Amino acid sequence: MAVAWIGNREALVERAAVHAASLLSSSRCPVFSFDTDIHGTRAAIALAERVGAAYDHADGAAVARETALFTDKGAMTVAPGETRRRADVVVIVGELAQIHHDLVGELAATVPDLSARPDLSTRNEREFFVVGPNGMSVPPLNNGRKATLLSCGEASLGATLAALRAQYKGRQTSQPVSNFNDFAKALAAAHFPVFLFSGHTTEGLALEMLQGLIADINRKSRASGLHLPASENGWGSALASTWMTGFPLRTGFTRGFPEFDPWRYDVARMIAAGEADLHLRISATIAQPKRKRGRMALIALAKTQEPVGGAAVTIAIGEAGVDHDAVVYSSRTGSLKSTYAHAASQLPSAATIIRLIATHAFAEALPC
Repeated sequence: MAVAWIGNREALVERAAVHAASLLSSSRCPVFSFDTDIHGTRAAIALAERVGAAYDHADGAAVARETALFTDKGAMTVAPGETRRRADVVVIVGELAQIHHDLVGELAATVPDLSARPDLSTRNEREFFVVGPNGMSVPPLNNGRKATLLSCGEASLGATLAALRAQYKGRQTSQPVSNFNDFAKALAAAHFPVFLFSGHTTEGLALEMLQGLIADINRKSRASGLHLPASENGWGSALASTWMTGFPLRTGFTRGFPEFDPWRYDVARMIAAGEADLHLRISATIAQPKRKRGRMALIALAKTQEPVGGAAVTIAIGEAGVDHDAVVYSSRTGSLKSTYAHAASQLPSAATIIRLIATHAFAEALPC
């Protein structure tokens, strides 16, 4: 089975890596986008530093919204384990990515067993609310239970949260939030309400408004938020980038040192504007990227059995935790975890191929 191609022609992995290294060495404005594990991220950032590239997540908009919340506004958050043990009121804010639906189901099937008050264990079930427009997709709960909808009709999530915050503060709103009295009653009786949020389909201002609501509640009682990232790989890469460079994703080495600029180093924007002359895309699960711009060269590392359309070089890689062991971010624990390959194959990891390319581009290997 072929695992590497130069254009549409099959090639040895070694020769494909040499050609990719040549393209990188001659590039004047390379950009990287990746959706990979921690080792792949570390190798990609180390290579970006060598060639002066900017880098971002392969689907960077949602990760950028979540990053902006923490870099610009700040957030009051709690760990998933503490949510399971303490939260007696759970509020789902906006739509959550499919990967988090099992966690919501687990919260619905269990009861909290820790609290600042000893009588919390007498509560039979957690109360669930969901904030968003009518018709919004809601993760299923157990035993046919339904979350109470807090909505302003077809208004956006940000507008609904603004109205919810205003009503909580006793102010008038142009349109009241449905079921607000039930929500206020639950908050008054709650020991520890937790708001589940994500950048999956949520705009940045809505995330900031949510944090304002949480801060308002904490003036009289206590509440917190549980960040459930739109992409676990994306958030893991953001953390890895931060400990390596001091900055999250959308960082560039164009001037020889790391610079964080979420607009300037938005890789999708750079490609659309024709600013980049080479695109290195690393994603085991997304084999076909968007149509390339102009004469920009494309190097694709993907889990594929055929060359990626329009790519100058395609090299097949394995999927983290499927084809090879990996370290990934887990939203179930709120930390990194090691995962074993459950369908091990001979496909190399992204980190292995990136290091191979770097070895041919430079006289020495990457430091990690």
